[in-house]
Amino acid sequence: MFQTFKDWFWLEKFWLPPTIKWSDLEDHDGLVFVKASHLYMTIPYALLLMIVRYFFEKFVASPLANAFGIRKAVHKIKPNPILENFFKHSTSQPSHTDVYGLAKKCNLTERQVERWFRSRRNQDRPCRMKKFQESCWRFTFYLMITVAGVAFLYDKPWAYDLWEVWRDYPKQPLLPSQYWYYILEMSFYWSLVFSLGTDIKRKDFLAHVIHHLAAISLMSFSWCANYIRSGTLVMLVHDVSDIWLESAKMFSYAGWKQTCNTLFLIFSIVFFISRFIIFPFWILYCTLILPLHYLEPFFSYIFLNLQLMILQGLHLYWGYFIMKMLNRCIFMKSVQDVRSDGEEEEEEEEEEDENEEDTNGKGTEYLKNGLGTNSHLIPNGQHTR
Repeated sequence: MFQTFKDWFWLEKFWLPPTIKWSDLEDHDGLVFVKASHLYMTIPYALLLMIVRYFFEKFVASPLANAFGIRKAVHKIKPNPILENFFKHSTSQPSHTDVYGLAKKCNLTERQVERWFRSRRNQDRPCRMKKFQESCWRFTFYLMITVAGVAFLYDKPWAYDLWEVWRDYPKQPLLPSQYWYYILEMSFYWSLVFSLGTDIKRKDFLAHVIHHLAAISLMSFSWCANYIRSGTLVMLVHDVSDIWLESAKMFSYAGWKQTCNTLFLIFSIVFFISRFIIFPFWILYCTLILPLHYLEPFFSYIFLNLQLMILQGLHLYWGYFIMKMLNRCIFMKSVQDVRSDGEEEEEEEEEEDENEEDTNGKGTEYLKNGLGTNSHLIPNGQHTR
């Protein structure tokens, strides 16, 4: 049964142009061609990357975060079995009626109960240190893989002349640089899939899952069908903008708002140029139009371009979020990730509560001493204007 499915799955008509057989792509005369078995190595390499990431975050990202003044958030909460039981077994967002009842049970004020739940919720939210570590790792990988991609492609004719992408297709031998570029990129995306359960979850979590799986599917398919030349171009076009995004996040978590805004503007420019100009009018033109001058349409040609169009749809989705953040950057002078889960709002609300109490206390003292809350003397019978 399995052998029957395997024979059907690897039929030449699904993967190769008409008249081309798998036997035409066997190694010969010192030339090496792609093999599906090469992809097995992406799984152990992905696990290795996860190990490297652990040590990178511990010995590189964490000290760097400390240098930026980022510390692990510690939410001190007075243990309260009644509130803890309600939090775990009922809801983390109690209604006003629940707060009133819990306050009576615990002999606390409603404000104290609300503050306890707010602090308890913050305990389960990712801290800035975790966010910084994650972005630092991705920034480092994207930077290294982009530099490697440029080094691999700068002297390749198909990087400048798109007609060269299809010359002698599919009988194009595999170069060592192409092998490592593909394997490392795929291993990285597999490592992101494996770490989805521990990485920070945002509003576009589902889109991230689709993106990672689509990227792996696209790279795997392009590998097996020997679309290596166009595949390397697609990877480079995508990686070049991600560097700026992750660096902007790092400076955002560090509180360097001006630097963050500048990097985000650079990212936006690079993103829209690479994803909305280069990708559709260069890459898609290369994969959708140029092959028709050499070949008749066949299954893998259609399937490849279908996946690239889905990828372009994801570009539109993320472009929408980027435009929203650009709007905030331009008109509100700050960049906030619209995909976040509102952690900062909770933290700011808690700080406002504390500041409000401090202000009320100080205000009382000022009034007792004949001063306004701004510490200026208020003469008798006069009011501030």
